[in-house]
Amino acid sequence: MINPLKRIWEGARFGGAVAAALAGTASAALAAEPEPWAINLQPAATDVMRDIHAFSDFTMWIVVPIVGLVTILLAVVMFRFNARANPTPSRTSHNTLIEVLWTVLPILILVAIAIPSFRLLYKELVIPPADLTVKATGYQWAWGYEYTDDAYAGISFDAYMLSDDERAERIAAGASEASLPRLLAADYDVVVPAGKIVRVQVTSTDVIHSFAMPAFGIKVDAIPGRLNETWFKAEAPGVYYGQCSELCGKDHAFMPIVIRVVTEEQFAAWAEAAKDDVDAANQLLAGMIAKTRPVAERDTDKLEMAAR
Repeated sequence: MINPLKRIWEGARFGGAVAAALAGTASAALAAEPEPWAINLQPAATDVMRDIHAFSDFTMWIVVPIVGLVTILLAVVMFRFNARANPTPSRTSHNTLIEVLWTVLPILILVAIAIPSFRLLYKELVIPPADLTVKATGYQWAWGYEYTDDAYAGISFDAYMLSDDERAERIAAGASEASLPRLLAADYDVVVPAGKIVRVQVTSTDVIHSFAMPAFGIKVDAIPGRLNETWFKAEAPGVYYGQCSELCGKDHAFMPIVIRVVTEEQFAAWAEAAKDDVDAANQLLAGMIAKTRPVAERDTDKLEMAAR
């Protein structure tokens, strides 16, 4: 699927202008990406990810008291039962009540964790009837995408991370810097409709990769010779960023995943045009998205372009 002349071709003026135009429309819709010093999960963009948030909060209410109890017990042992404070140690070999408690309580805690955990795993792994299927193929080091449904036959492209020079060129062409996050922006985005179930089939041609989109709550390995599947239903239009999450070689850190969620009407128009020309389809989509943005933002863009 990878075209050896792709890197030469994508530097062409038309392709760069199209990508810059599309990126420039995304500044108000950067829905989820890694943030500096962030310690929490990314904001949820799907129902599955909301359940993951809820499960994380639930387990935190269990983990924190346990850690606190263990810390207190360690402090008691260190200060009350050291050799100086307790020169004559107890010779008690066991305590029936304590034995029962530290056996039964962990079992109850594990059961309490297991029930919502199994429900969440079932929700993640059982794929409902899909409205759209996208095949993602991992390469060293890029992602290839193919829309496999008959209605979208012929739509396929490879997505590479933008280098610093390519980012600079597109920002100079009119794209906002915020819409092209470093090490996360790609030359082509996966375009899907909001509110639709998207099945993602994942494989690889060389080594093991991993297709991960934190805001959607999905992560599935791309294994040579095997076709794995996952799914998501993005609730709102926006641009969502992920990365390869399986160490796959020297450029593992440079395999971003960009999914652009648009309205059903925008996707239908993009898909029809993308059957013949993905660049033209992206240009069409950029124009459609720009029309839906607030007037104040569009005026700001005009002022920025005029200043250049």
